[in-house]
Amino acid sequence: MSKKLTIGLFGFGVVGQGLYDIISTKDLNIEIKKIVIKNPNKDRSLAGSLFTTDAHEILNDPNINTIIELINDADAAYEIVTRALKSGKNVVSANKKMIAEHLDELVKIQNEHGTSLLYEGSVCGSIPIIRNLEEYYDNELLHSISGIFNGSSNFILSKITNEGLDYSVALKQAQDLGFAEKDPTLDVGGYDPKYKLVIAAAHAYGVFVSPEDVLNIGIQNFSIADLQFAQEHHLKVKLVPTAIKLNNKELALYVLPKLVPKSDFLYNVENEYNAVSVKAAFADQQLFYGKGAGGHPTGSAVLSDVAALRYDYRYEYKKLNHVHKLILQNDYVIPLYIRYINEELINNIHFEFISEQHKSNELNYVLGGVKISELILNKEAILRDGAFLAEASALIDK
Repeated sequence: MSKKLTIGLFGFGVVGQGLYDIISTKDLNIEIKKIVIKNPNKDRSLAGSLFTTDAHEILNDPNINTIIELINDADAAYEIVTRALKSGKNVVSANKKMIAEHLDELVKIQNEHGTSLLYEGSVCGSIPIIRNLEEYYDNELLHSISGIFNGSSNFILSKITNEGLDYSVALKQAQDLGFAEKDPTLDVGGYDPKYKLVIAAAHAYGVFVSPEDVLNIGIQNFSIADLQFAQEHHLKVKLVPTAIKLNNKELALYVLPKLVPKSDFLYNVENEYNAVSVKAAFADQQLFYGKGAGGHPTGSAVLSDVAALRYDYRYEYKKLNHVHKLILQNDYVIPLYIRYINEELINNIHFEFISEQHKSNELNYVLGGVKISELILNKEAILRDGAFLAEASALIDK
């Protein structure tokens, strides 16, 4: 029989309300005792006695055995989660930035205090990828993990590609629907999918990688010229985080736009939907597909974790114990399309090879191969130039 969970909830935004809606329709032996909010003056649909602005009211309550953390502030989330775990409370979180930046430490705290931190909702919304990497693929040899991990950027790209909207209009629609934040940098700049990729890699490959060491370049410089180039080659642009096992010792991680052909699973993933493509030695290629943004989809993933805690479930991080540890390798060469404005930018980037270069009044671009480390070095210059780059393996044979 499952044990009763008495919950203290931090945050009552889109996901928090979505979770509450789902729990209120189920008989799961779960009680939300108190909810910590930031703004006490905001109108709420629930009784005022359920809310508090004092975190200690939850964290110091011995009758609350489970904490759900659903706030945006990664630093505050870290304090909440670590304190809860150390005090013997299990935790469910959807804060991908906090988890990605502190996962190594969080695993040690769980082991030391015998508590459990679950975070399915932090990676790709409603898609159960973390649990599958933990359980289904625990003994599999995974060649790669890639996909569409950010519903906001995918929504924007879909609106531009399929409806001809300007970038700014598509972004505004994403914000109005709650898919993108007021400051969209985390989404369109590729930071959000980078955090998710780092978390997934820990379960897929048993490695803890600092997000700072992982390349991310987003879609903020995507232009009509890039759209036309893609369409002329029967390709679509998607923002794709990628983890590739290079050999028995090395792993590459990066987040870049990608020119995707019709034969790719990701070609037809549109709007706020996410997809995770897993390529394995024995299971071959498999695709997980579902909504990656919105209160109810993410709330369903959070609820799945909460329900699992009723049976004392915890991640085992089985691949962390492998004898042969993988290390991050940023000398991996990525085949790229780079559309640029100033010639100086291209002259300052070292190409391992160039297969095509085009210059005209309408469009300047290069198709060639560049190391991840070289892109990290030139990232700020690329963004300042207004240049747009995308992985172009569909067009280039390395």
